[in-house]
Amino acid sequence: MISTLRANASDNQSLTEGGINSALFHSNIGRFCVLCLLLPIPIFAIIGNLFIIAAFARFRTLRTPTNAFIVSLAVADFLVAVLVMPFSLVRSVDKWHFGHCFCHAHLFLDMTFCTTSIFNLTCVALDRYIAVCDPLHYPARMSLRRVAVMLLLCWILPFIFSALCVSLGAYTPSPHSVGTNSTLPETQTCLGTFKIPYAFATSAISFFIPLGFMLFAYGKILKAAQRQARWIHAIDHHTGQLQMNQTTMRTDSGRQVQAHVERCSLKKKEWRAVKTLGLIMGVILFCWLPFFCVNIIHPLKGYSLSPLLLEASMWLGYANSSLNPFLYGLFNKNYGHVFAAMLDWRTFGQQLRAGFESSPFGRQAHTVVTIETISR
Repeated sequence: MISTLRANASDNQSLTEGGINSALFHSNIGRFCVLCLLLPIPIFAIIGNLFIIAAFARFRTLRTPTNAFIVSLAVADFLVAVLVMPFSLVRSVDKWHFGHCFCHAHLFLDMTFCTTSIFNLTCVALDRYIAVCDPLHYPARMSLRRVAVMLLLCWILPFIFSALCVSLGAYTPSPHSVGTNSTLPETQTCLGTFKIPYAFATSAISFFIPLGFMLFAYGKILKAAQRQARWIHAIDHHTGQLQMNQTTMRTDSGRQVQAHVERCSLKKKEWRAVKTLGLIMGVILFCWLPFFCVNIIHPLKGYSLSPLLLEASMWLGYANSSLNPFLYGLFNKNYGHVFAAMLDWRTFGQQLRAGFESSPFGRQAHTVVTIETISR
């Protein structure tokens, strides 16, 4: 009888150990999957933004007001990828290992650089709005002094605002209010959020007010670009009619074909402008809107939202730092030529470099911006 009890106890112990080992195995598999999912975000953010910074530093012809905002955006996104994302990655994959004090420092750096990135996006929208809607006064309105002041504000204001919010309104959940992580002590979570007044203030100042301005600016840009395209089309059509009146060799069918080609070209340019501006705003909304909505809802719900939802919305915001170099850099024809030249792809790279130095966008002169140059 005693031997039977010992055998049953041994079996129960082996079953318990087997269950623990199975849980650990599945836990490690889950962490590995999360790591593989999140790790490309900081890697692409570092590589892409370094390309933007290196191109701006190497090619003097890229040092224009628009590119100054783009390189400032790249610096902010690079700092997010280097100083913020690695610690967030450790927290998301495992737990917070860096103590309570550094948790607040991490929250401060996170908020500062992400807000700086959004402010720089707003400055890019303002720069393009003036370039498209008021090109004749662009050199005066976007002088070097004004650009420097705007860049300075993009960095100083988030620094001050983040310091105040983190020191006065930061809220670190207690162990009983972090859902699935309730077994972890407070110093191992670091899912810092804000108290209700500060949650509304941070969301409004860091995102919703800049978002409203960007929507307004890009809406005006789209309408102005479409008007310019129709104006250019009317001039070309009038010029073509004068040429056709002087030349009697063209047939009616030829005129119809030419008119059809011109209409298709106009629609193509307008559609390209819609896609470019739609992509810019779509990426911003997709990356940041969930996070700032969660930032408001979380305190209203008594800090009861799932940590998984908080982490997912936060990493969507981080993903914007890895997408910005491709959206504002690689889609920019100027940077596309520069990147090929920097890579020195044998003869092709040399030809592109020579073409860049002699091309119109390689000069400092400013020209009227139309639909075709919205993405530059």
